[in-house]
Amino acid sequence: MNKSTSTADDILACARSLIIAGGYNGFSYADIADVVGIRKPSIHHHFPSKAELVKKLVETHRAQTELGVENLARVITAPRDQLRAYVDHWKTCIEDASAPFCVAALLASEMPILPEEVAEQVRGYFRFLSGWLTAVLERGLANKSLKLTHAPHVEAEVLMATVHGAMLSARAYGDAEIFGTIMDPQLARLSAKK
Repeated sequence: MNKSTSTADDILACARSLIIAGGYNGFSYADIADVVGIRKPSIHHHFPSKAELVKKLVETHRAQTELGVENLARVITAPRDQLRAYVDHWKTCIEDASAPFCVAALLASEMPILPEEVAEQVRGYFRFLSGWLTAVLERGLANKSLKLTHAPHVEAEVLMATVHGAMLSARAYGDAEIFGTIMDPQLARLSAKK
């Protein structure tokens, strides 16, 4: 795959793509071996089980998201603009197919079949994202740049579900623009400025 990354990174990137394409049960180590160009025992060396591989994938996704929102907060301080940047990030990822779906959201749709260690990581990701969105909404409410119909934690859950649902709709329609069609009115609804 990529010469500048480690084999473990290549395995994780491949697993991410395969999960986004077909879900948790939609891939095997043989599929990864074919794409990455290694033998299955090499995958087992890095990730002894599929559950460990996917657990690490979700941990990595969460760490990248945490770093992303930390960097976002350094560059963009206004809560309303942070929400716009978050939505625009996903809009771009869907449009250029670099990340057409949040891997944690996709795995959440498969919770009943996931091993518990993977399910716990998915729940942790959702708790983190909800907490971050709640904090952004609270700051926006405090500085009057955002208007909320419900408590910040409820609005955070609604926004998070809407983002993930908009991803699903864009996928179902095969139309990346659907994401913005759904999300733009949601951001406008939260904005206190006309």
